[in-house]
Amino acid sequence: MAKTVFKNILQILIILIFNNFLAQKTPEKLPKNAVNDTISKKDTIVVKKETLNDVLRTKADDQRRDVPKKMTFLNKNAQVKYQDMQIDADYISIDDNKNLIYARGKQDSLGKIVEPVITTQAGKKYETNEFSYNTKTKQAIAFNARTEESEGVIIAQKTKKYNDSVFAMRKADYTTDDYFIKKKDTAADYFMRAYNIKLIKTKTKSQIVTGPIQMFIEQVPTPLYLPFAILPFSDKRAAGILIPSFGEREDVGFFLNGIGYYQPIGEHFDLKVLADIYTKGSWNLRPQVNYQKKYRYSGNFTADIGTMVRGIKGLDDYTKNSTYRINWTHSQDSKANPFLTFSASVDIVSTKFYNNPLNNNYIFNQNVLNTQQNSTVTLTKRFLKLPMTITGTASYSQNFATGLADLRLPQMNVAINQFYLFKSRTGIRQGLLENITVNTGFNLTNFVNTQENELFKKEMWDKMQTGLKNNIALATNTTLAKYFTFSLSANIDNALTTKTLNRYYDPVKNVTVDEINKNFTGYSTFSTSASLQTTLFGMMKFKKGSAVEAVRHMMTPSVSFTYSPDFSSPNFGYYRNYYNANGALTPYSIFEKGIIGSPSSGMQGALGFNIGNNIEMKVKSKSDSTGVKKIKIFESLNLAGSYNFAAKDHPWSVFSINGQSSFFNNKLTVNTSLALEPYKIEFLPGQDTGIRTEQFGHFSVQGFNVQLSYPLSSEIFGEKTDYAKKYSSKGEIRNENYYFDDDHYAHFDQAWTLNVSANYAYSKGLSRFGNKIASIGLDGSIKLTPYWNINGSTHYDMVTKELAYTRIGFSRDQRSFTINFNWVPFGQYKVYDFFIGIKANILSDALKYKDRSFTQPNAPF
Repeated sequence: MAKTVFKNILQILIILIFNNFLAQKTPEKLPKNAVNDTISKKDTIVVKKETLNDVLRTKADDQRRDVPKKMTFLNKNAQVKYQDMQIDADYISIDDNKNLIYARGKQDSLGKIVEPVITTQAGKKYETNEFSYNTKTKQAIAFNARTEESEGVIIAQKTKKYNDSVFAMRKADYTTDDYFIKKKDTAADYFMRAYNIKLIKTKTKSQIVTGPIQMFIEQVPTPLYLPFAILPFSDKRAAGILIPSFGEREDVGFFLNGIGYYQPIGEHFDLKVLADIYTKGSWNLRPQVNYQKKYRYSGNFTADIGTMVRGIKGLDDYTKNSTYRINWTHSQDSKANPFLTFSASVDIVSTKFYNNPLNNNYIFNQNVLNTQQNSTVTLTKRFLKLPMTITGTASYSQNFATGLADLRLPQMNVAINQFYLFKSRTGIRQGLLENITVNTGFNLTNFVNTQENELFKKEMWDKMQTGLKNNIALATNTTLAKYFTFSLSANIDNALTTKTLNRYYDPVKNVTVDEINKNFTGYSTFSTSASLQTTLFGMMKFKKGSAVEAVRHMMTPSVSFTYSPDFSSPNFGYYRNYYNANGALTPYSIFEKGIIGSPSSGMQGALGFNIGNNIEMKVKSKSDSTGVKKIKIFESLNLAGSYNFAAKDHPWSVFSINGQSSFFNNKLTVNTSLALEPYKIEFLPGQDTGIRTEQFGHFSVQGFNVQLSYPLSSEIFGEKTDYAKKYSSKGEIRNENYYFDDDHYAHFDQAWTLNVSANYAYSKGLSRFGNKIASIGLDGSIKLTPYWNINGSTHYDMVTKELAYTRIGFSRDQRSFTINFNWVPFGQYKVYDFFIGIKANILSDALKYKDRSFTQPNAPF
């Protein structure tokens, strides 16, 4: 018995030892001085991995568990929480076999979803009709999902989530309509529809990438298609396509205006390339570069390069012209360097650029009426301890009427700060000597007047003139008898030039020849003046109870005497004589047509006068808290003239009268000027140019001008209606309050503005027949409804009795976007332009043609 028991125990031990040997692997080497563990590092039992990485928390009004099928059903106010995801729905099912969570929104009796499934993950909310999520693969599929991104919302028929970063959507609509996003409206006023969209999200930004995309307005499809779109939801500038406006022009056909591409370049630059395309063959390319460095400088460079085609090739009216415009502006921040500043305003165009505008914005902005273009580059140097300022300038001026250009390169001006010639003994300056001030400086100029095709060629350099001019001005003043201001001044001009004029008559060719001599010469001139000025006041009061209480008249009379010698005297050598075609000895200045000007001819010993007036009156006013108000009859009314004692003939000058007035609470502004000729003008038979006789006292109008401007608005005419008190019924449409009358018509303020301007000018001079210019201009807008606005401008020429430039514009506020239409119905350029602009910042720069600001984000679309 004992042997049998011992034998059985021995057999069991052998089996256990053998099994243990089979279960062993080669032991790993242990570090020195390490203690061997008796337990293996790996368990002999393999545990199946759990399908869930976290606890699945559920709750609902009604929960049911199907154990055989491993299914859980949640009904009514169902909720599931898993990791960072929360699902709220009317119905949720959980399939443990398939690792699938399915959720469905609340249905009505017809099976329509009336309350969505709300899924929240990582702080982001999604609304769907149906939603399924695989807890193992972490992929999800949603139907009719509503996803809010930045300022917009995406609604997709089917959405598949591949991971936390990539979402694929089918038949998705994107809109930035704020009312639709906030669920104040069930339909968006516009949306962009794409059949395939990919949403890519990262920690810092997200973006949408689509295939072909189409714009819908009020559920109606538009012909606006794009082959693709990339929409980044980021505050940073991003590259992309820019959408044009479209329309038609009579001379060049249908067009796309401003189609292009935007590309940011680094932190301080961006590039925009726009194109204008016309169906009759014209085209225009417009590159634009903007740059900015905060607290240092900013600027932009733009160009217009194109070809204008008019008419039909092969016919007489066919023309083809190349045009260009180059524009550069640069400004320096005043904080960057107060002692050295640089600025530039360069605008160079081809001679016929504005006659052949390919950019329609020049028509709407009335740039086509430009007759001259100016460009200037300026460098200014100031000093901390030296009392002077040095300014270097290069300028270029174009005259489109004559085809000539003026170039000043370089031009330098050195100005010495004003200083007092004598110090004050008491600290308070008194008398003529202590008040003497000195202003001086010099100006160096290189100037040429030339044709555009001669720029920087030999012909231009031959015409170039160089001149140096210095001016010294001394002035002083003092008070006499308490009420009079006495002033003295003197001016000294010194000039140098490299070219002088030699004029003679050529009897063979029967022409007067102007010969330019290249030699270095100059002149000096001086003049002095003295003036006396005072101020007089007068008041006329009316009877008590009168509507007009008083009239106040302020008069500022002044007399002056100016003296300068006759610099045409042979003693100076500034003037010479030549015999004209009639054999008469005729004087001329050798500095005539020069850059530094010519010294004055004839002695000046003129006594001048100026009488300034200001007239106001006080009238009773119930609207004013004081009971009276001031009305300006004449803000200024000046009469000026002079008498030259040294003149041999016509000592009296032309008299000038200038006035400025404002009426209707300073709304109506009137400016007038009148020139009166004191001598009789006689006309010989058959001649239209008169002769100024010595008969004084025959005052005739030589020039008259009057300008009026009046801004009208709905606020001026009538008070605002208190609709809340007048109408009891009130409603709200698109966040706008309306008040309804008994017939259910809505009432609201129809704001409008109208600026009226008028100009009349008459000039005669010595001509028998004067010239007249008369025009009326209107510029205004009116809001037909809170969302419809009409604006426009026109000018009527009362002499030719024709309408000049006229523009009409319509705009419609569509809640999240605007529609603009501009039309020039007649004139040289007949054009209409249609444009849609999104208000949301994410699309505002991508879907409108207006200039994009460098500092604002630019989204591609």
